[in-house]
Amino acid sequence: MKLQAIALLTFLTIANVAAQETLKLTDMNALELVQEWDKTFPQSDKVEHTKITFHNRYGITLAADLYKPKNTQDRLAAIAVSGPYGAVKEQVSGRYAQTLAERGFLTIAFDPSYYGESGGTPRYLTSPEISTEDFSAAVDYLTTRADVDPERIGILGICGWGGFALNASANDPRIKATVTSTMYDMSRVKANGYFDADDHADARYALRRQLNDLRTKEYGTGKNERDGGVVDPLPEDAPQFVKEYHNYYKTERGYHRRSPNSNEGITKTSVLSFVNMPLLAYIGEIRSAVLLIHGEKAHSRYFSEDAYKRLTGNHKELLIIPGANHVDLYDNLDVIPFDRIDDFFRKYLMKQQ
Repeated sequence: MKLQAIALLTFLTIANVAAQETLKLTDMNALELVQEWDKTFPQSDKVEHTKITFHNRYGITLAADLYKPKNTQDRLAAIAVSGPYGAVKEQVSGRYAQTLAERGFLTIAFDPSYYGESGGTPRYLTSPEISTEDFSAAVDYLTTRADVDPERIGILGICGWGGFALNASANDPRIKATVTSTMYDMSRVKANGYFDADDHADARYALRRQLNDLRTKEYGTGKNERDGGVVDPLPEDAPQFVKEYHNYYKTERGYHRRSPNSNEGITKTSVLSFVNMPLLAYIGEIRSAVLLIHGEKAHSRYFSEDAYKRLTGNHKELLIIPGANHVDLYDNLDVIPFDRIDDFFRKYLMKQQ
């Protein structure tokens, strides 16, 4: 009996410690969300706006803005939106989500894992796997809502999140339609440089040496260095696309205090995972509908054009916007083709696949 009592006491002690650890984890992921309107765009009186949270399969809690058309009773088609790379939901993705909600969709614009109002440590990290997972986690959440038809869920990714959206669509058949706007293939640009100018083994080896030396330093100091975000002030010889980024992220037009691009940027060593893991390896196997949108004058146009060639489904579209640059598709309502996006999602989300 004495041995049984000791065993029971030991079990209860272990169970109590485990419960305390679980509570700590829950507390760590209990996010405190800003409730006042702090977006870079005006609030619409046509939609209901609420803050929500959901979690991905890595246990990271994500924060999102939910936009729902007012005075709706039926289950709705839903769209999860994120991007650009290094931006937050109060910037571009929120503008897209709110506008599509005005047109009758239930939408969420979410912050990626590790930055914005979402959880995850270390802060300001990005990962091709986890950033892709975040889209599927958003789908998980939307399927649980009573006001969403789980068979009519789409996603929309902007800039770097366009690449993550395509990657998610290749891996997740629950996604019935995908739109990318001014898409970046982040693994390609990190591994090869712009326009594939550094697409050779020696350049990648030098990059790996540099970043792994930085890992050694960071492990010793316990601090992660960030890439500085969008350069400011602008050097006189800055490329045109860098000037365009500056005009958005570093001015009243698009600056946000939680945006990595507007401030100190992403952790430098995040690049390593992109160099080692090509994002779009399986996009030729996407069976659902895909619409790729890009500006004619965008430096990044080749990402969408090359991705379009690799898509094999019968429901793929490439839309090039005349005269538009990369950043025009962030917030220029005279340029962003919302009518076309609306028509595309209605076509593919209003029927069974």
